Amino acid sequence: MQQLQHAARALGWDGQLITDVEVLGARFAAVARIRRDVHEWRSLHGWGPELNPAWFRSWSEPCTHDQVPVAAVDLLGLLVPVSRSRHALRACGTLLTLAPCAVVLPQGSKYKPLRMLELDYYGVGVVNAGFEGPAELVVTPEDRTAEFGSSMFGRWLLEVLYSRLLELPQLTENA
Repeated sequence: MQQLQHAARALGWDGQLITDVEVLGARFAAVARIRRDVHEWRSLHGWGPELNPAWFRSWSEPCTHDQVPVAAVDLLGLLVPVSRSRHALRACGTLLTLAPCAVVLPQGSKYKPLRMLELDYYGVGVVNAGFEGPAELVVTPEDRTAEFGSSMFGRWLLEVLYSRLLELPQLTENA
């Protein structure tokens, strides 16, 4: 977890690190920030995290749901630990549609310039991070979410992250 914290800090992602997120067969960590005003409104109106993916599919049927909860978190980025840079593009491929994505390589990893050029082209970030000391930002990730638009899957992921953030005691004490 320290490795991921160092990576998030190197990327300038100022939010809460949520580790061990697993959806659609992908394992990653997310950096998210709770939206206090929305959280307060949702808490006041009894609208907790909606974790049932079937509920989100029904959004396209207005006769079933005429209200949709506003997202209570901002997703700053996704971190995917990989052992080698050759696994980076596959690791972040589908995640790029949701938020900026960066792979986290072990500190001191060797990488090939052409591979870094390819990752930069696709908007995948690269960070070398160890368990101690600062991380090295090799390639800055791009936010490509506007190219893909919003999706029900992405919106459901925000609800999952909202639920995970509410499990952290330091967040709910002051909210």
